[in-house]
Amino acid sequence: MNEFREELLIKLSIPIYAIVIGIEIFYSYWHEKKYYSTKGILANVYLSALNFSLDILVRGICLAVLWYFYQFRFTAIDKTVHPVLYWSALLIAQDFMFYWLHRVDHYCRLFWAVHVTHHSSEEFNLTVGFRSSVFQPLYRFIYFIPLSLVGFDPLDVMFMYAATQIYGILIHTKTVGKLGFLEWFLSTPSHHRVHHASNIKYLDKNMGMVLIIWDRMFGTFAKEEEEVVYGLTKNIETYHPIHMVFHEWKNISHDVLHKKAPLKAKFMYVFGPPGWSHDGSTKTSRQLRQELKLKELK
Repeated sequence: MNEFREELLIKLSIPIYAIVIGIEIFYSYWHEKKYYSTKGILANVYLSALNFSLDILVRGICLAVLWYFYQFRFTAIDKTVHPVLYWSALLIAQDFMFYWLHRVDHYCRLFWAVHVTHHSSEEFNLTVGFRSSVFQPLYRFIYFIPLSLVGFDPLDVMFMYAATQIYGILIHTKTVGKLGFLEWFLSTPSHHRVHHASNIKYLDKNMGMVLIIWDRMFGTFAKEEEEVVYGLTKNIETYHPIHMVFHEWKNISHDVLHKKAPLKAKFMYVFGPPGWSHDGSTKTSRQLRQELKLKELK
């Protein structure tokens, strides 16, 4: 049954992606917006293929882990009695857990080294939604273990993640403006443009996949106000297939092995926030925002 649902999801999503990407490419070309480049598209497809291949390889293990914890569930949810309530609750619960997965990816450098591939594009278009965090399938399922313990069927958990990813991909666009009252509770293209910005005021903001309410609740929300500059604070400026995936791992190795710093500092170079340094040579997003505020006050 689950295989049928996923197959149906794929059959529905492929034509949707083809149509909307085609429309955006045509719009970009017709209006000379230059949203797309051939190298950018190929890089996004390449990173997506790596992620998808790894996802397929480890899916059985991930599902087995979720099933293991499902044995110890402390509630019994009968989805046949109230199916609408069940699926709505699962959507909200999974989006909540994804928010924390995403937030950790941004605030712990070890996981940022995985996630940075998704943010390294200086372009922003629908194909960037496929520019995946290659190694995320190795640990993403850990954040969904609480859903199994609550009583959600692991197969439903995996299916819901696949379904919400479709929405997450479709908000990678500059062609859609703000969406009125939907901006209050949904993660919209406007919110996600902020998320992909390298502007200091926008760093590490708007983590939600489907809902923006978590960002509003936990202090990571920012409105799209000034023009967005896409990419990283220090762009990699290459499409080299190895460097795109491993450049931050190389930077971590350099900081740990070559910087003259105490053991605690070396620990922070791995598990601290991206940009942390013991000597102030690089800055975290919080430090950069504080410096920006001080400059604005002068």
